[in-house]
Amino acid sequence: MTPMLISFLVFVGVAGLIAALAMLSGDKREDEIDQRLAELTGGKKKGKSAKESGGLMNASWETGSSAFEQALANHLNLHRMFVQADTSLNLSKFLLICVGSGAVGFTAAAAIGLPMKFSPVLAIGMTFLPFAWLSFKRKSRMKKFAGQLPEALELVARALRAGHSLASGMSLVAHEMSDPIGKEFNRVFEEQNLGMPMEEALNSMTERVPNLDLKFFATAVVLQRQTGGDLAEILDKIGRLVRERFQIWGQVQALTGEGRISGVVLLALPPALFAAVWRMNPDYLMLLFTDELGKKMLVGGLVMQLLGAVIIRKIVNIRV
Repeated sequence: MTPMLISFLVFVGVAGLIAALAMLSGDKREDEIDQRLAELTGGKKKGKSAKESGGLMNASWETGSSAFEQALANHLNLHRMFVQADTSLNLSKFLLICVGSGAVGFTAAAAIGLPMKFSPVLAIGMTFLPFAWLSFKRKSRMKKFAGQLPEALELVARALRAGHSLASGMSLVAHEMSDPIGKEFNRVFEEQNLGMPMEEALNSMTERVPNLDLKFFATAVVLQRQTGGDLAEILDKIGRLVRERFQIWGQVQALTGEGRISGVVLLALPPALFAAVWRMNPDYLMLLFTDELGKKMLVGGLVMQLLGAVIIRKIVNIRV
């Protein structure tokens, strides 16, 4: 049996053990929607969960059912990332995807002719690829929500001026605007319909959507309900402030575009050149792995690449 086959079997065995623990161990916990409904009705929980019975809110963002999954989700904060990315994956499926991606990376290293020492590195990198996808999906959704927020605030303000209540204004946003902001405002509307105080429902939304302007909106609503005032005017001012911030941010992006493109080119050039030379003449690069000075140079190059990426990001990433 070759060393490569032994390493692959060990990797698959460990990955399968992790997946089995994630899927088979532990008890199922009740989802938050059932608990809330049980508190409101004062009765016992029904046999079906909110997800199975097609309730008002989808429970697909729940974490896994086992104690192992719960601990892992809490430690890595995956539960909140699933919610913020609005994905239907649970922790069991996500772990299986990570394991499968790692196995593909392990076999791909051998398939393209890389030495055995690269297989674990590529497997680890592919294992964390679903995390990168989840982070990208979350970031894209938060960015879209931020772009929709000024229009939503102005829509609520117009509804208030027309004589509607705040809840009716949020329902209007839920029906007139697309996801993600329509879904989030609809959830707040449904929660307060079920008896949850508006302040608590808004605070829950700010936890699901970590947006500073949304926190301003929630704080303004709480203060207005406690002290009074013209909420419509406050929402108009917040919406105008957000639009001006987006305008400034667009100008900053235009001014830093050259630096961002330069950073991408400088960071992508060494790995691309390494792959091209390795394809044409592998023996030329083997000194980096066999010679002591070559190993030091390789480690030094990787460290300098990481430092360069951090410095370039600090330069072009201007907070507005």
